[in-house]
Amino acid sequence: MTIKRLISSVLLLLFLANCVGAEPPEQVASRPNIILLMGDDHGWEEVGYNDHPYVKTPFLDEMASAGLRLDNFYAQPTCSPTRGSVLTGRHPNRYGIFRPGFSIRPEEITVAHVLRKAGYSTVHYGKWHVGPVKKASPTNPGAMGFDEWFSHDNFFELDPVFSRNGGPPKKFYGESSEILVDEAIKYFETKHQQEAPFFTIIWFGSPHEPYSGLETDLALYRDLPQKYAEVEVSLTSNETGKRIKRPLRGVLIERYAEITAMDRSIGKLRNALRTLGLKDNTLLWYCGDNGTPPSGLRESRFRGLKGKVYENGIRVPGVVEWPAGIPKPRVSRVSAVTTDILPTLSALAGADIPKVPLDGIDLTELLKGDLTERPEPIEFWNFPVQGSIETKQSYINPELQKGTTPLIKLSRDIFTRNFRNYHHPKISENDFAGARAILMGDYKLVIDGDKGTGIELFDLKKDPAESKNLAETHPEIVDRLSKQLRDWQDNVMNSLMERDYKP
Repeated sequence: MTIKRLISSVLLLLFLANCVGAEPPEQVASRPNIILLMGDDHGWEEVGYNDHPYVKTPFLDEMASAGLRLDNFYAQPTCSPTRGSVLTGRHPNRYGIFRPGFSIRPEEITVAHVLRKAGYSTVHYGKWHVGPVKKASPTNPGAMGFDEWFSHDNFFELDPVFSRNGGPPKKFYGESSEILVDEAIKYFETKHQQEAPFFTIIWFGSPHEPYSGLETDLALYRDLPQKYAEVEVSLTSNETGKRIKRPLRGVLIERYAEITAMDRSIGKLRNALRTLGLKDNTLLWYCGDNGTPPSGLRESRFRGLKGKVYENGIRVPGVVEWPAGIPKPRVSRVSAVTTDILPTLSALAGADIPKVPLDGIDLTELLKGDLTERPEPIEFWNFPVQGSIETKQSYINPELQKGTTPLIKLSRDIFTRNFRNYHHPKISENDFAGARAILMGDYKLVIDGDKGTGIELFDLKKDPAESKNLAETHPEIVDRLSKQLRDWQDNVMNSLMERDYKP
């Protein structure tokens, strides 16, 4: 090639790189690979780094000591709503995921859609639980923006069953967290030399009940105090799939074994990223999907449990490890929530966020260490699902809402899960009821958190146990937060009535 032709080629390349929509090479290289990890029913206290007296989580502890530890990280009170909030950056009541078993709506734009459009390859592993994973489902992971998926409609135990890309369910033998991580590692091995970044979700089935564990993991907890044997808890039988009662001590041994197995798989994943040369520029974000359930609850510094809008129902472990972007370990007490994930990852990818109302905020300044106070409130709301909802018009053909991947727990006389979603053309005042809360700064307003509790105001900085109601002594704060909460509910109702989908 002559010098003249070489110069012409270089000038052409420079011109193309500066065209509208083209990204400079250094910007492409700086975009991180992204992996979202989520435990199932994993409460805030159940990690070693939060000083749990028994649970052993050495690899999550390493992540917390090496990256950004989010001490005030929140999810929704139950799992399907939280998963919807991660996918959309929106409160789940906006699109009808009120409780576990309700599906997402096909019109929703997910973080996978956003990142795939920005050039990321996308894949989902594990628990889905916002619709069936079968190929015909309009809300399977593929329809929601994932190039590939290896998924289950709900939760799973040892020797789990998964559907690959919507195909027939197949059983895999072994510990479920390790099976998911092994599948993900195979995927990363095919991607580590490619220029395009990847976006991966791994949603574990642990430590959701019914509990089970490998003998080596169970042995770690055989010395739990005998006092827990004096308390009985209700959970699912691994043999029959029906509810039974068992002593809490034996249940905790199995639950903690599941947490440790999940943690070990996270360690295996981190080691694989290091071996493949991907660790430095891979953002690894772990959180739980809701607080501790009744079957796993022992003494707690917090109030409530899974399903409640009190701290023990919504505060979960949260940690972000990203050596290239978070080079020094930090602990943040800025409140953050799962709806923040979509706007944050969109900003890191240089992607546009969906043009619909979002409930999360961009946390990139928090990742940098420059955000010291959250500028927007966080809201929680258990929508008042009434029995009459069954008379409403189905949003999706019920046949398409039928799940295929079996699980141990029996529900409505079947071992699979079916989903539902409904049109809400009209809203009544009764629809604004239900347990709800708003968190702004140190103050948290709770309305009808439990039956008969009425209006409660807490200073979480001074009283994280939510033991002292300040509503009577701070009426001005109650009025301000109550108005903010109601205005937000009005906005959510507009979404629920499908107005976000109209041009």
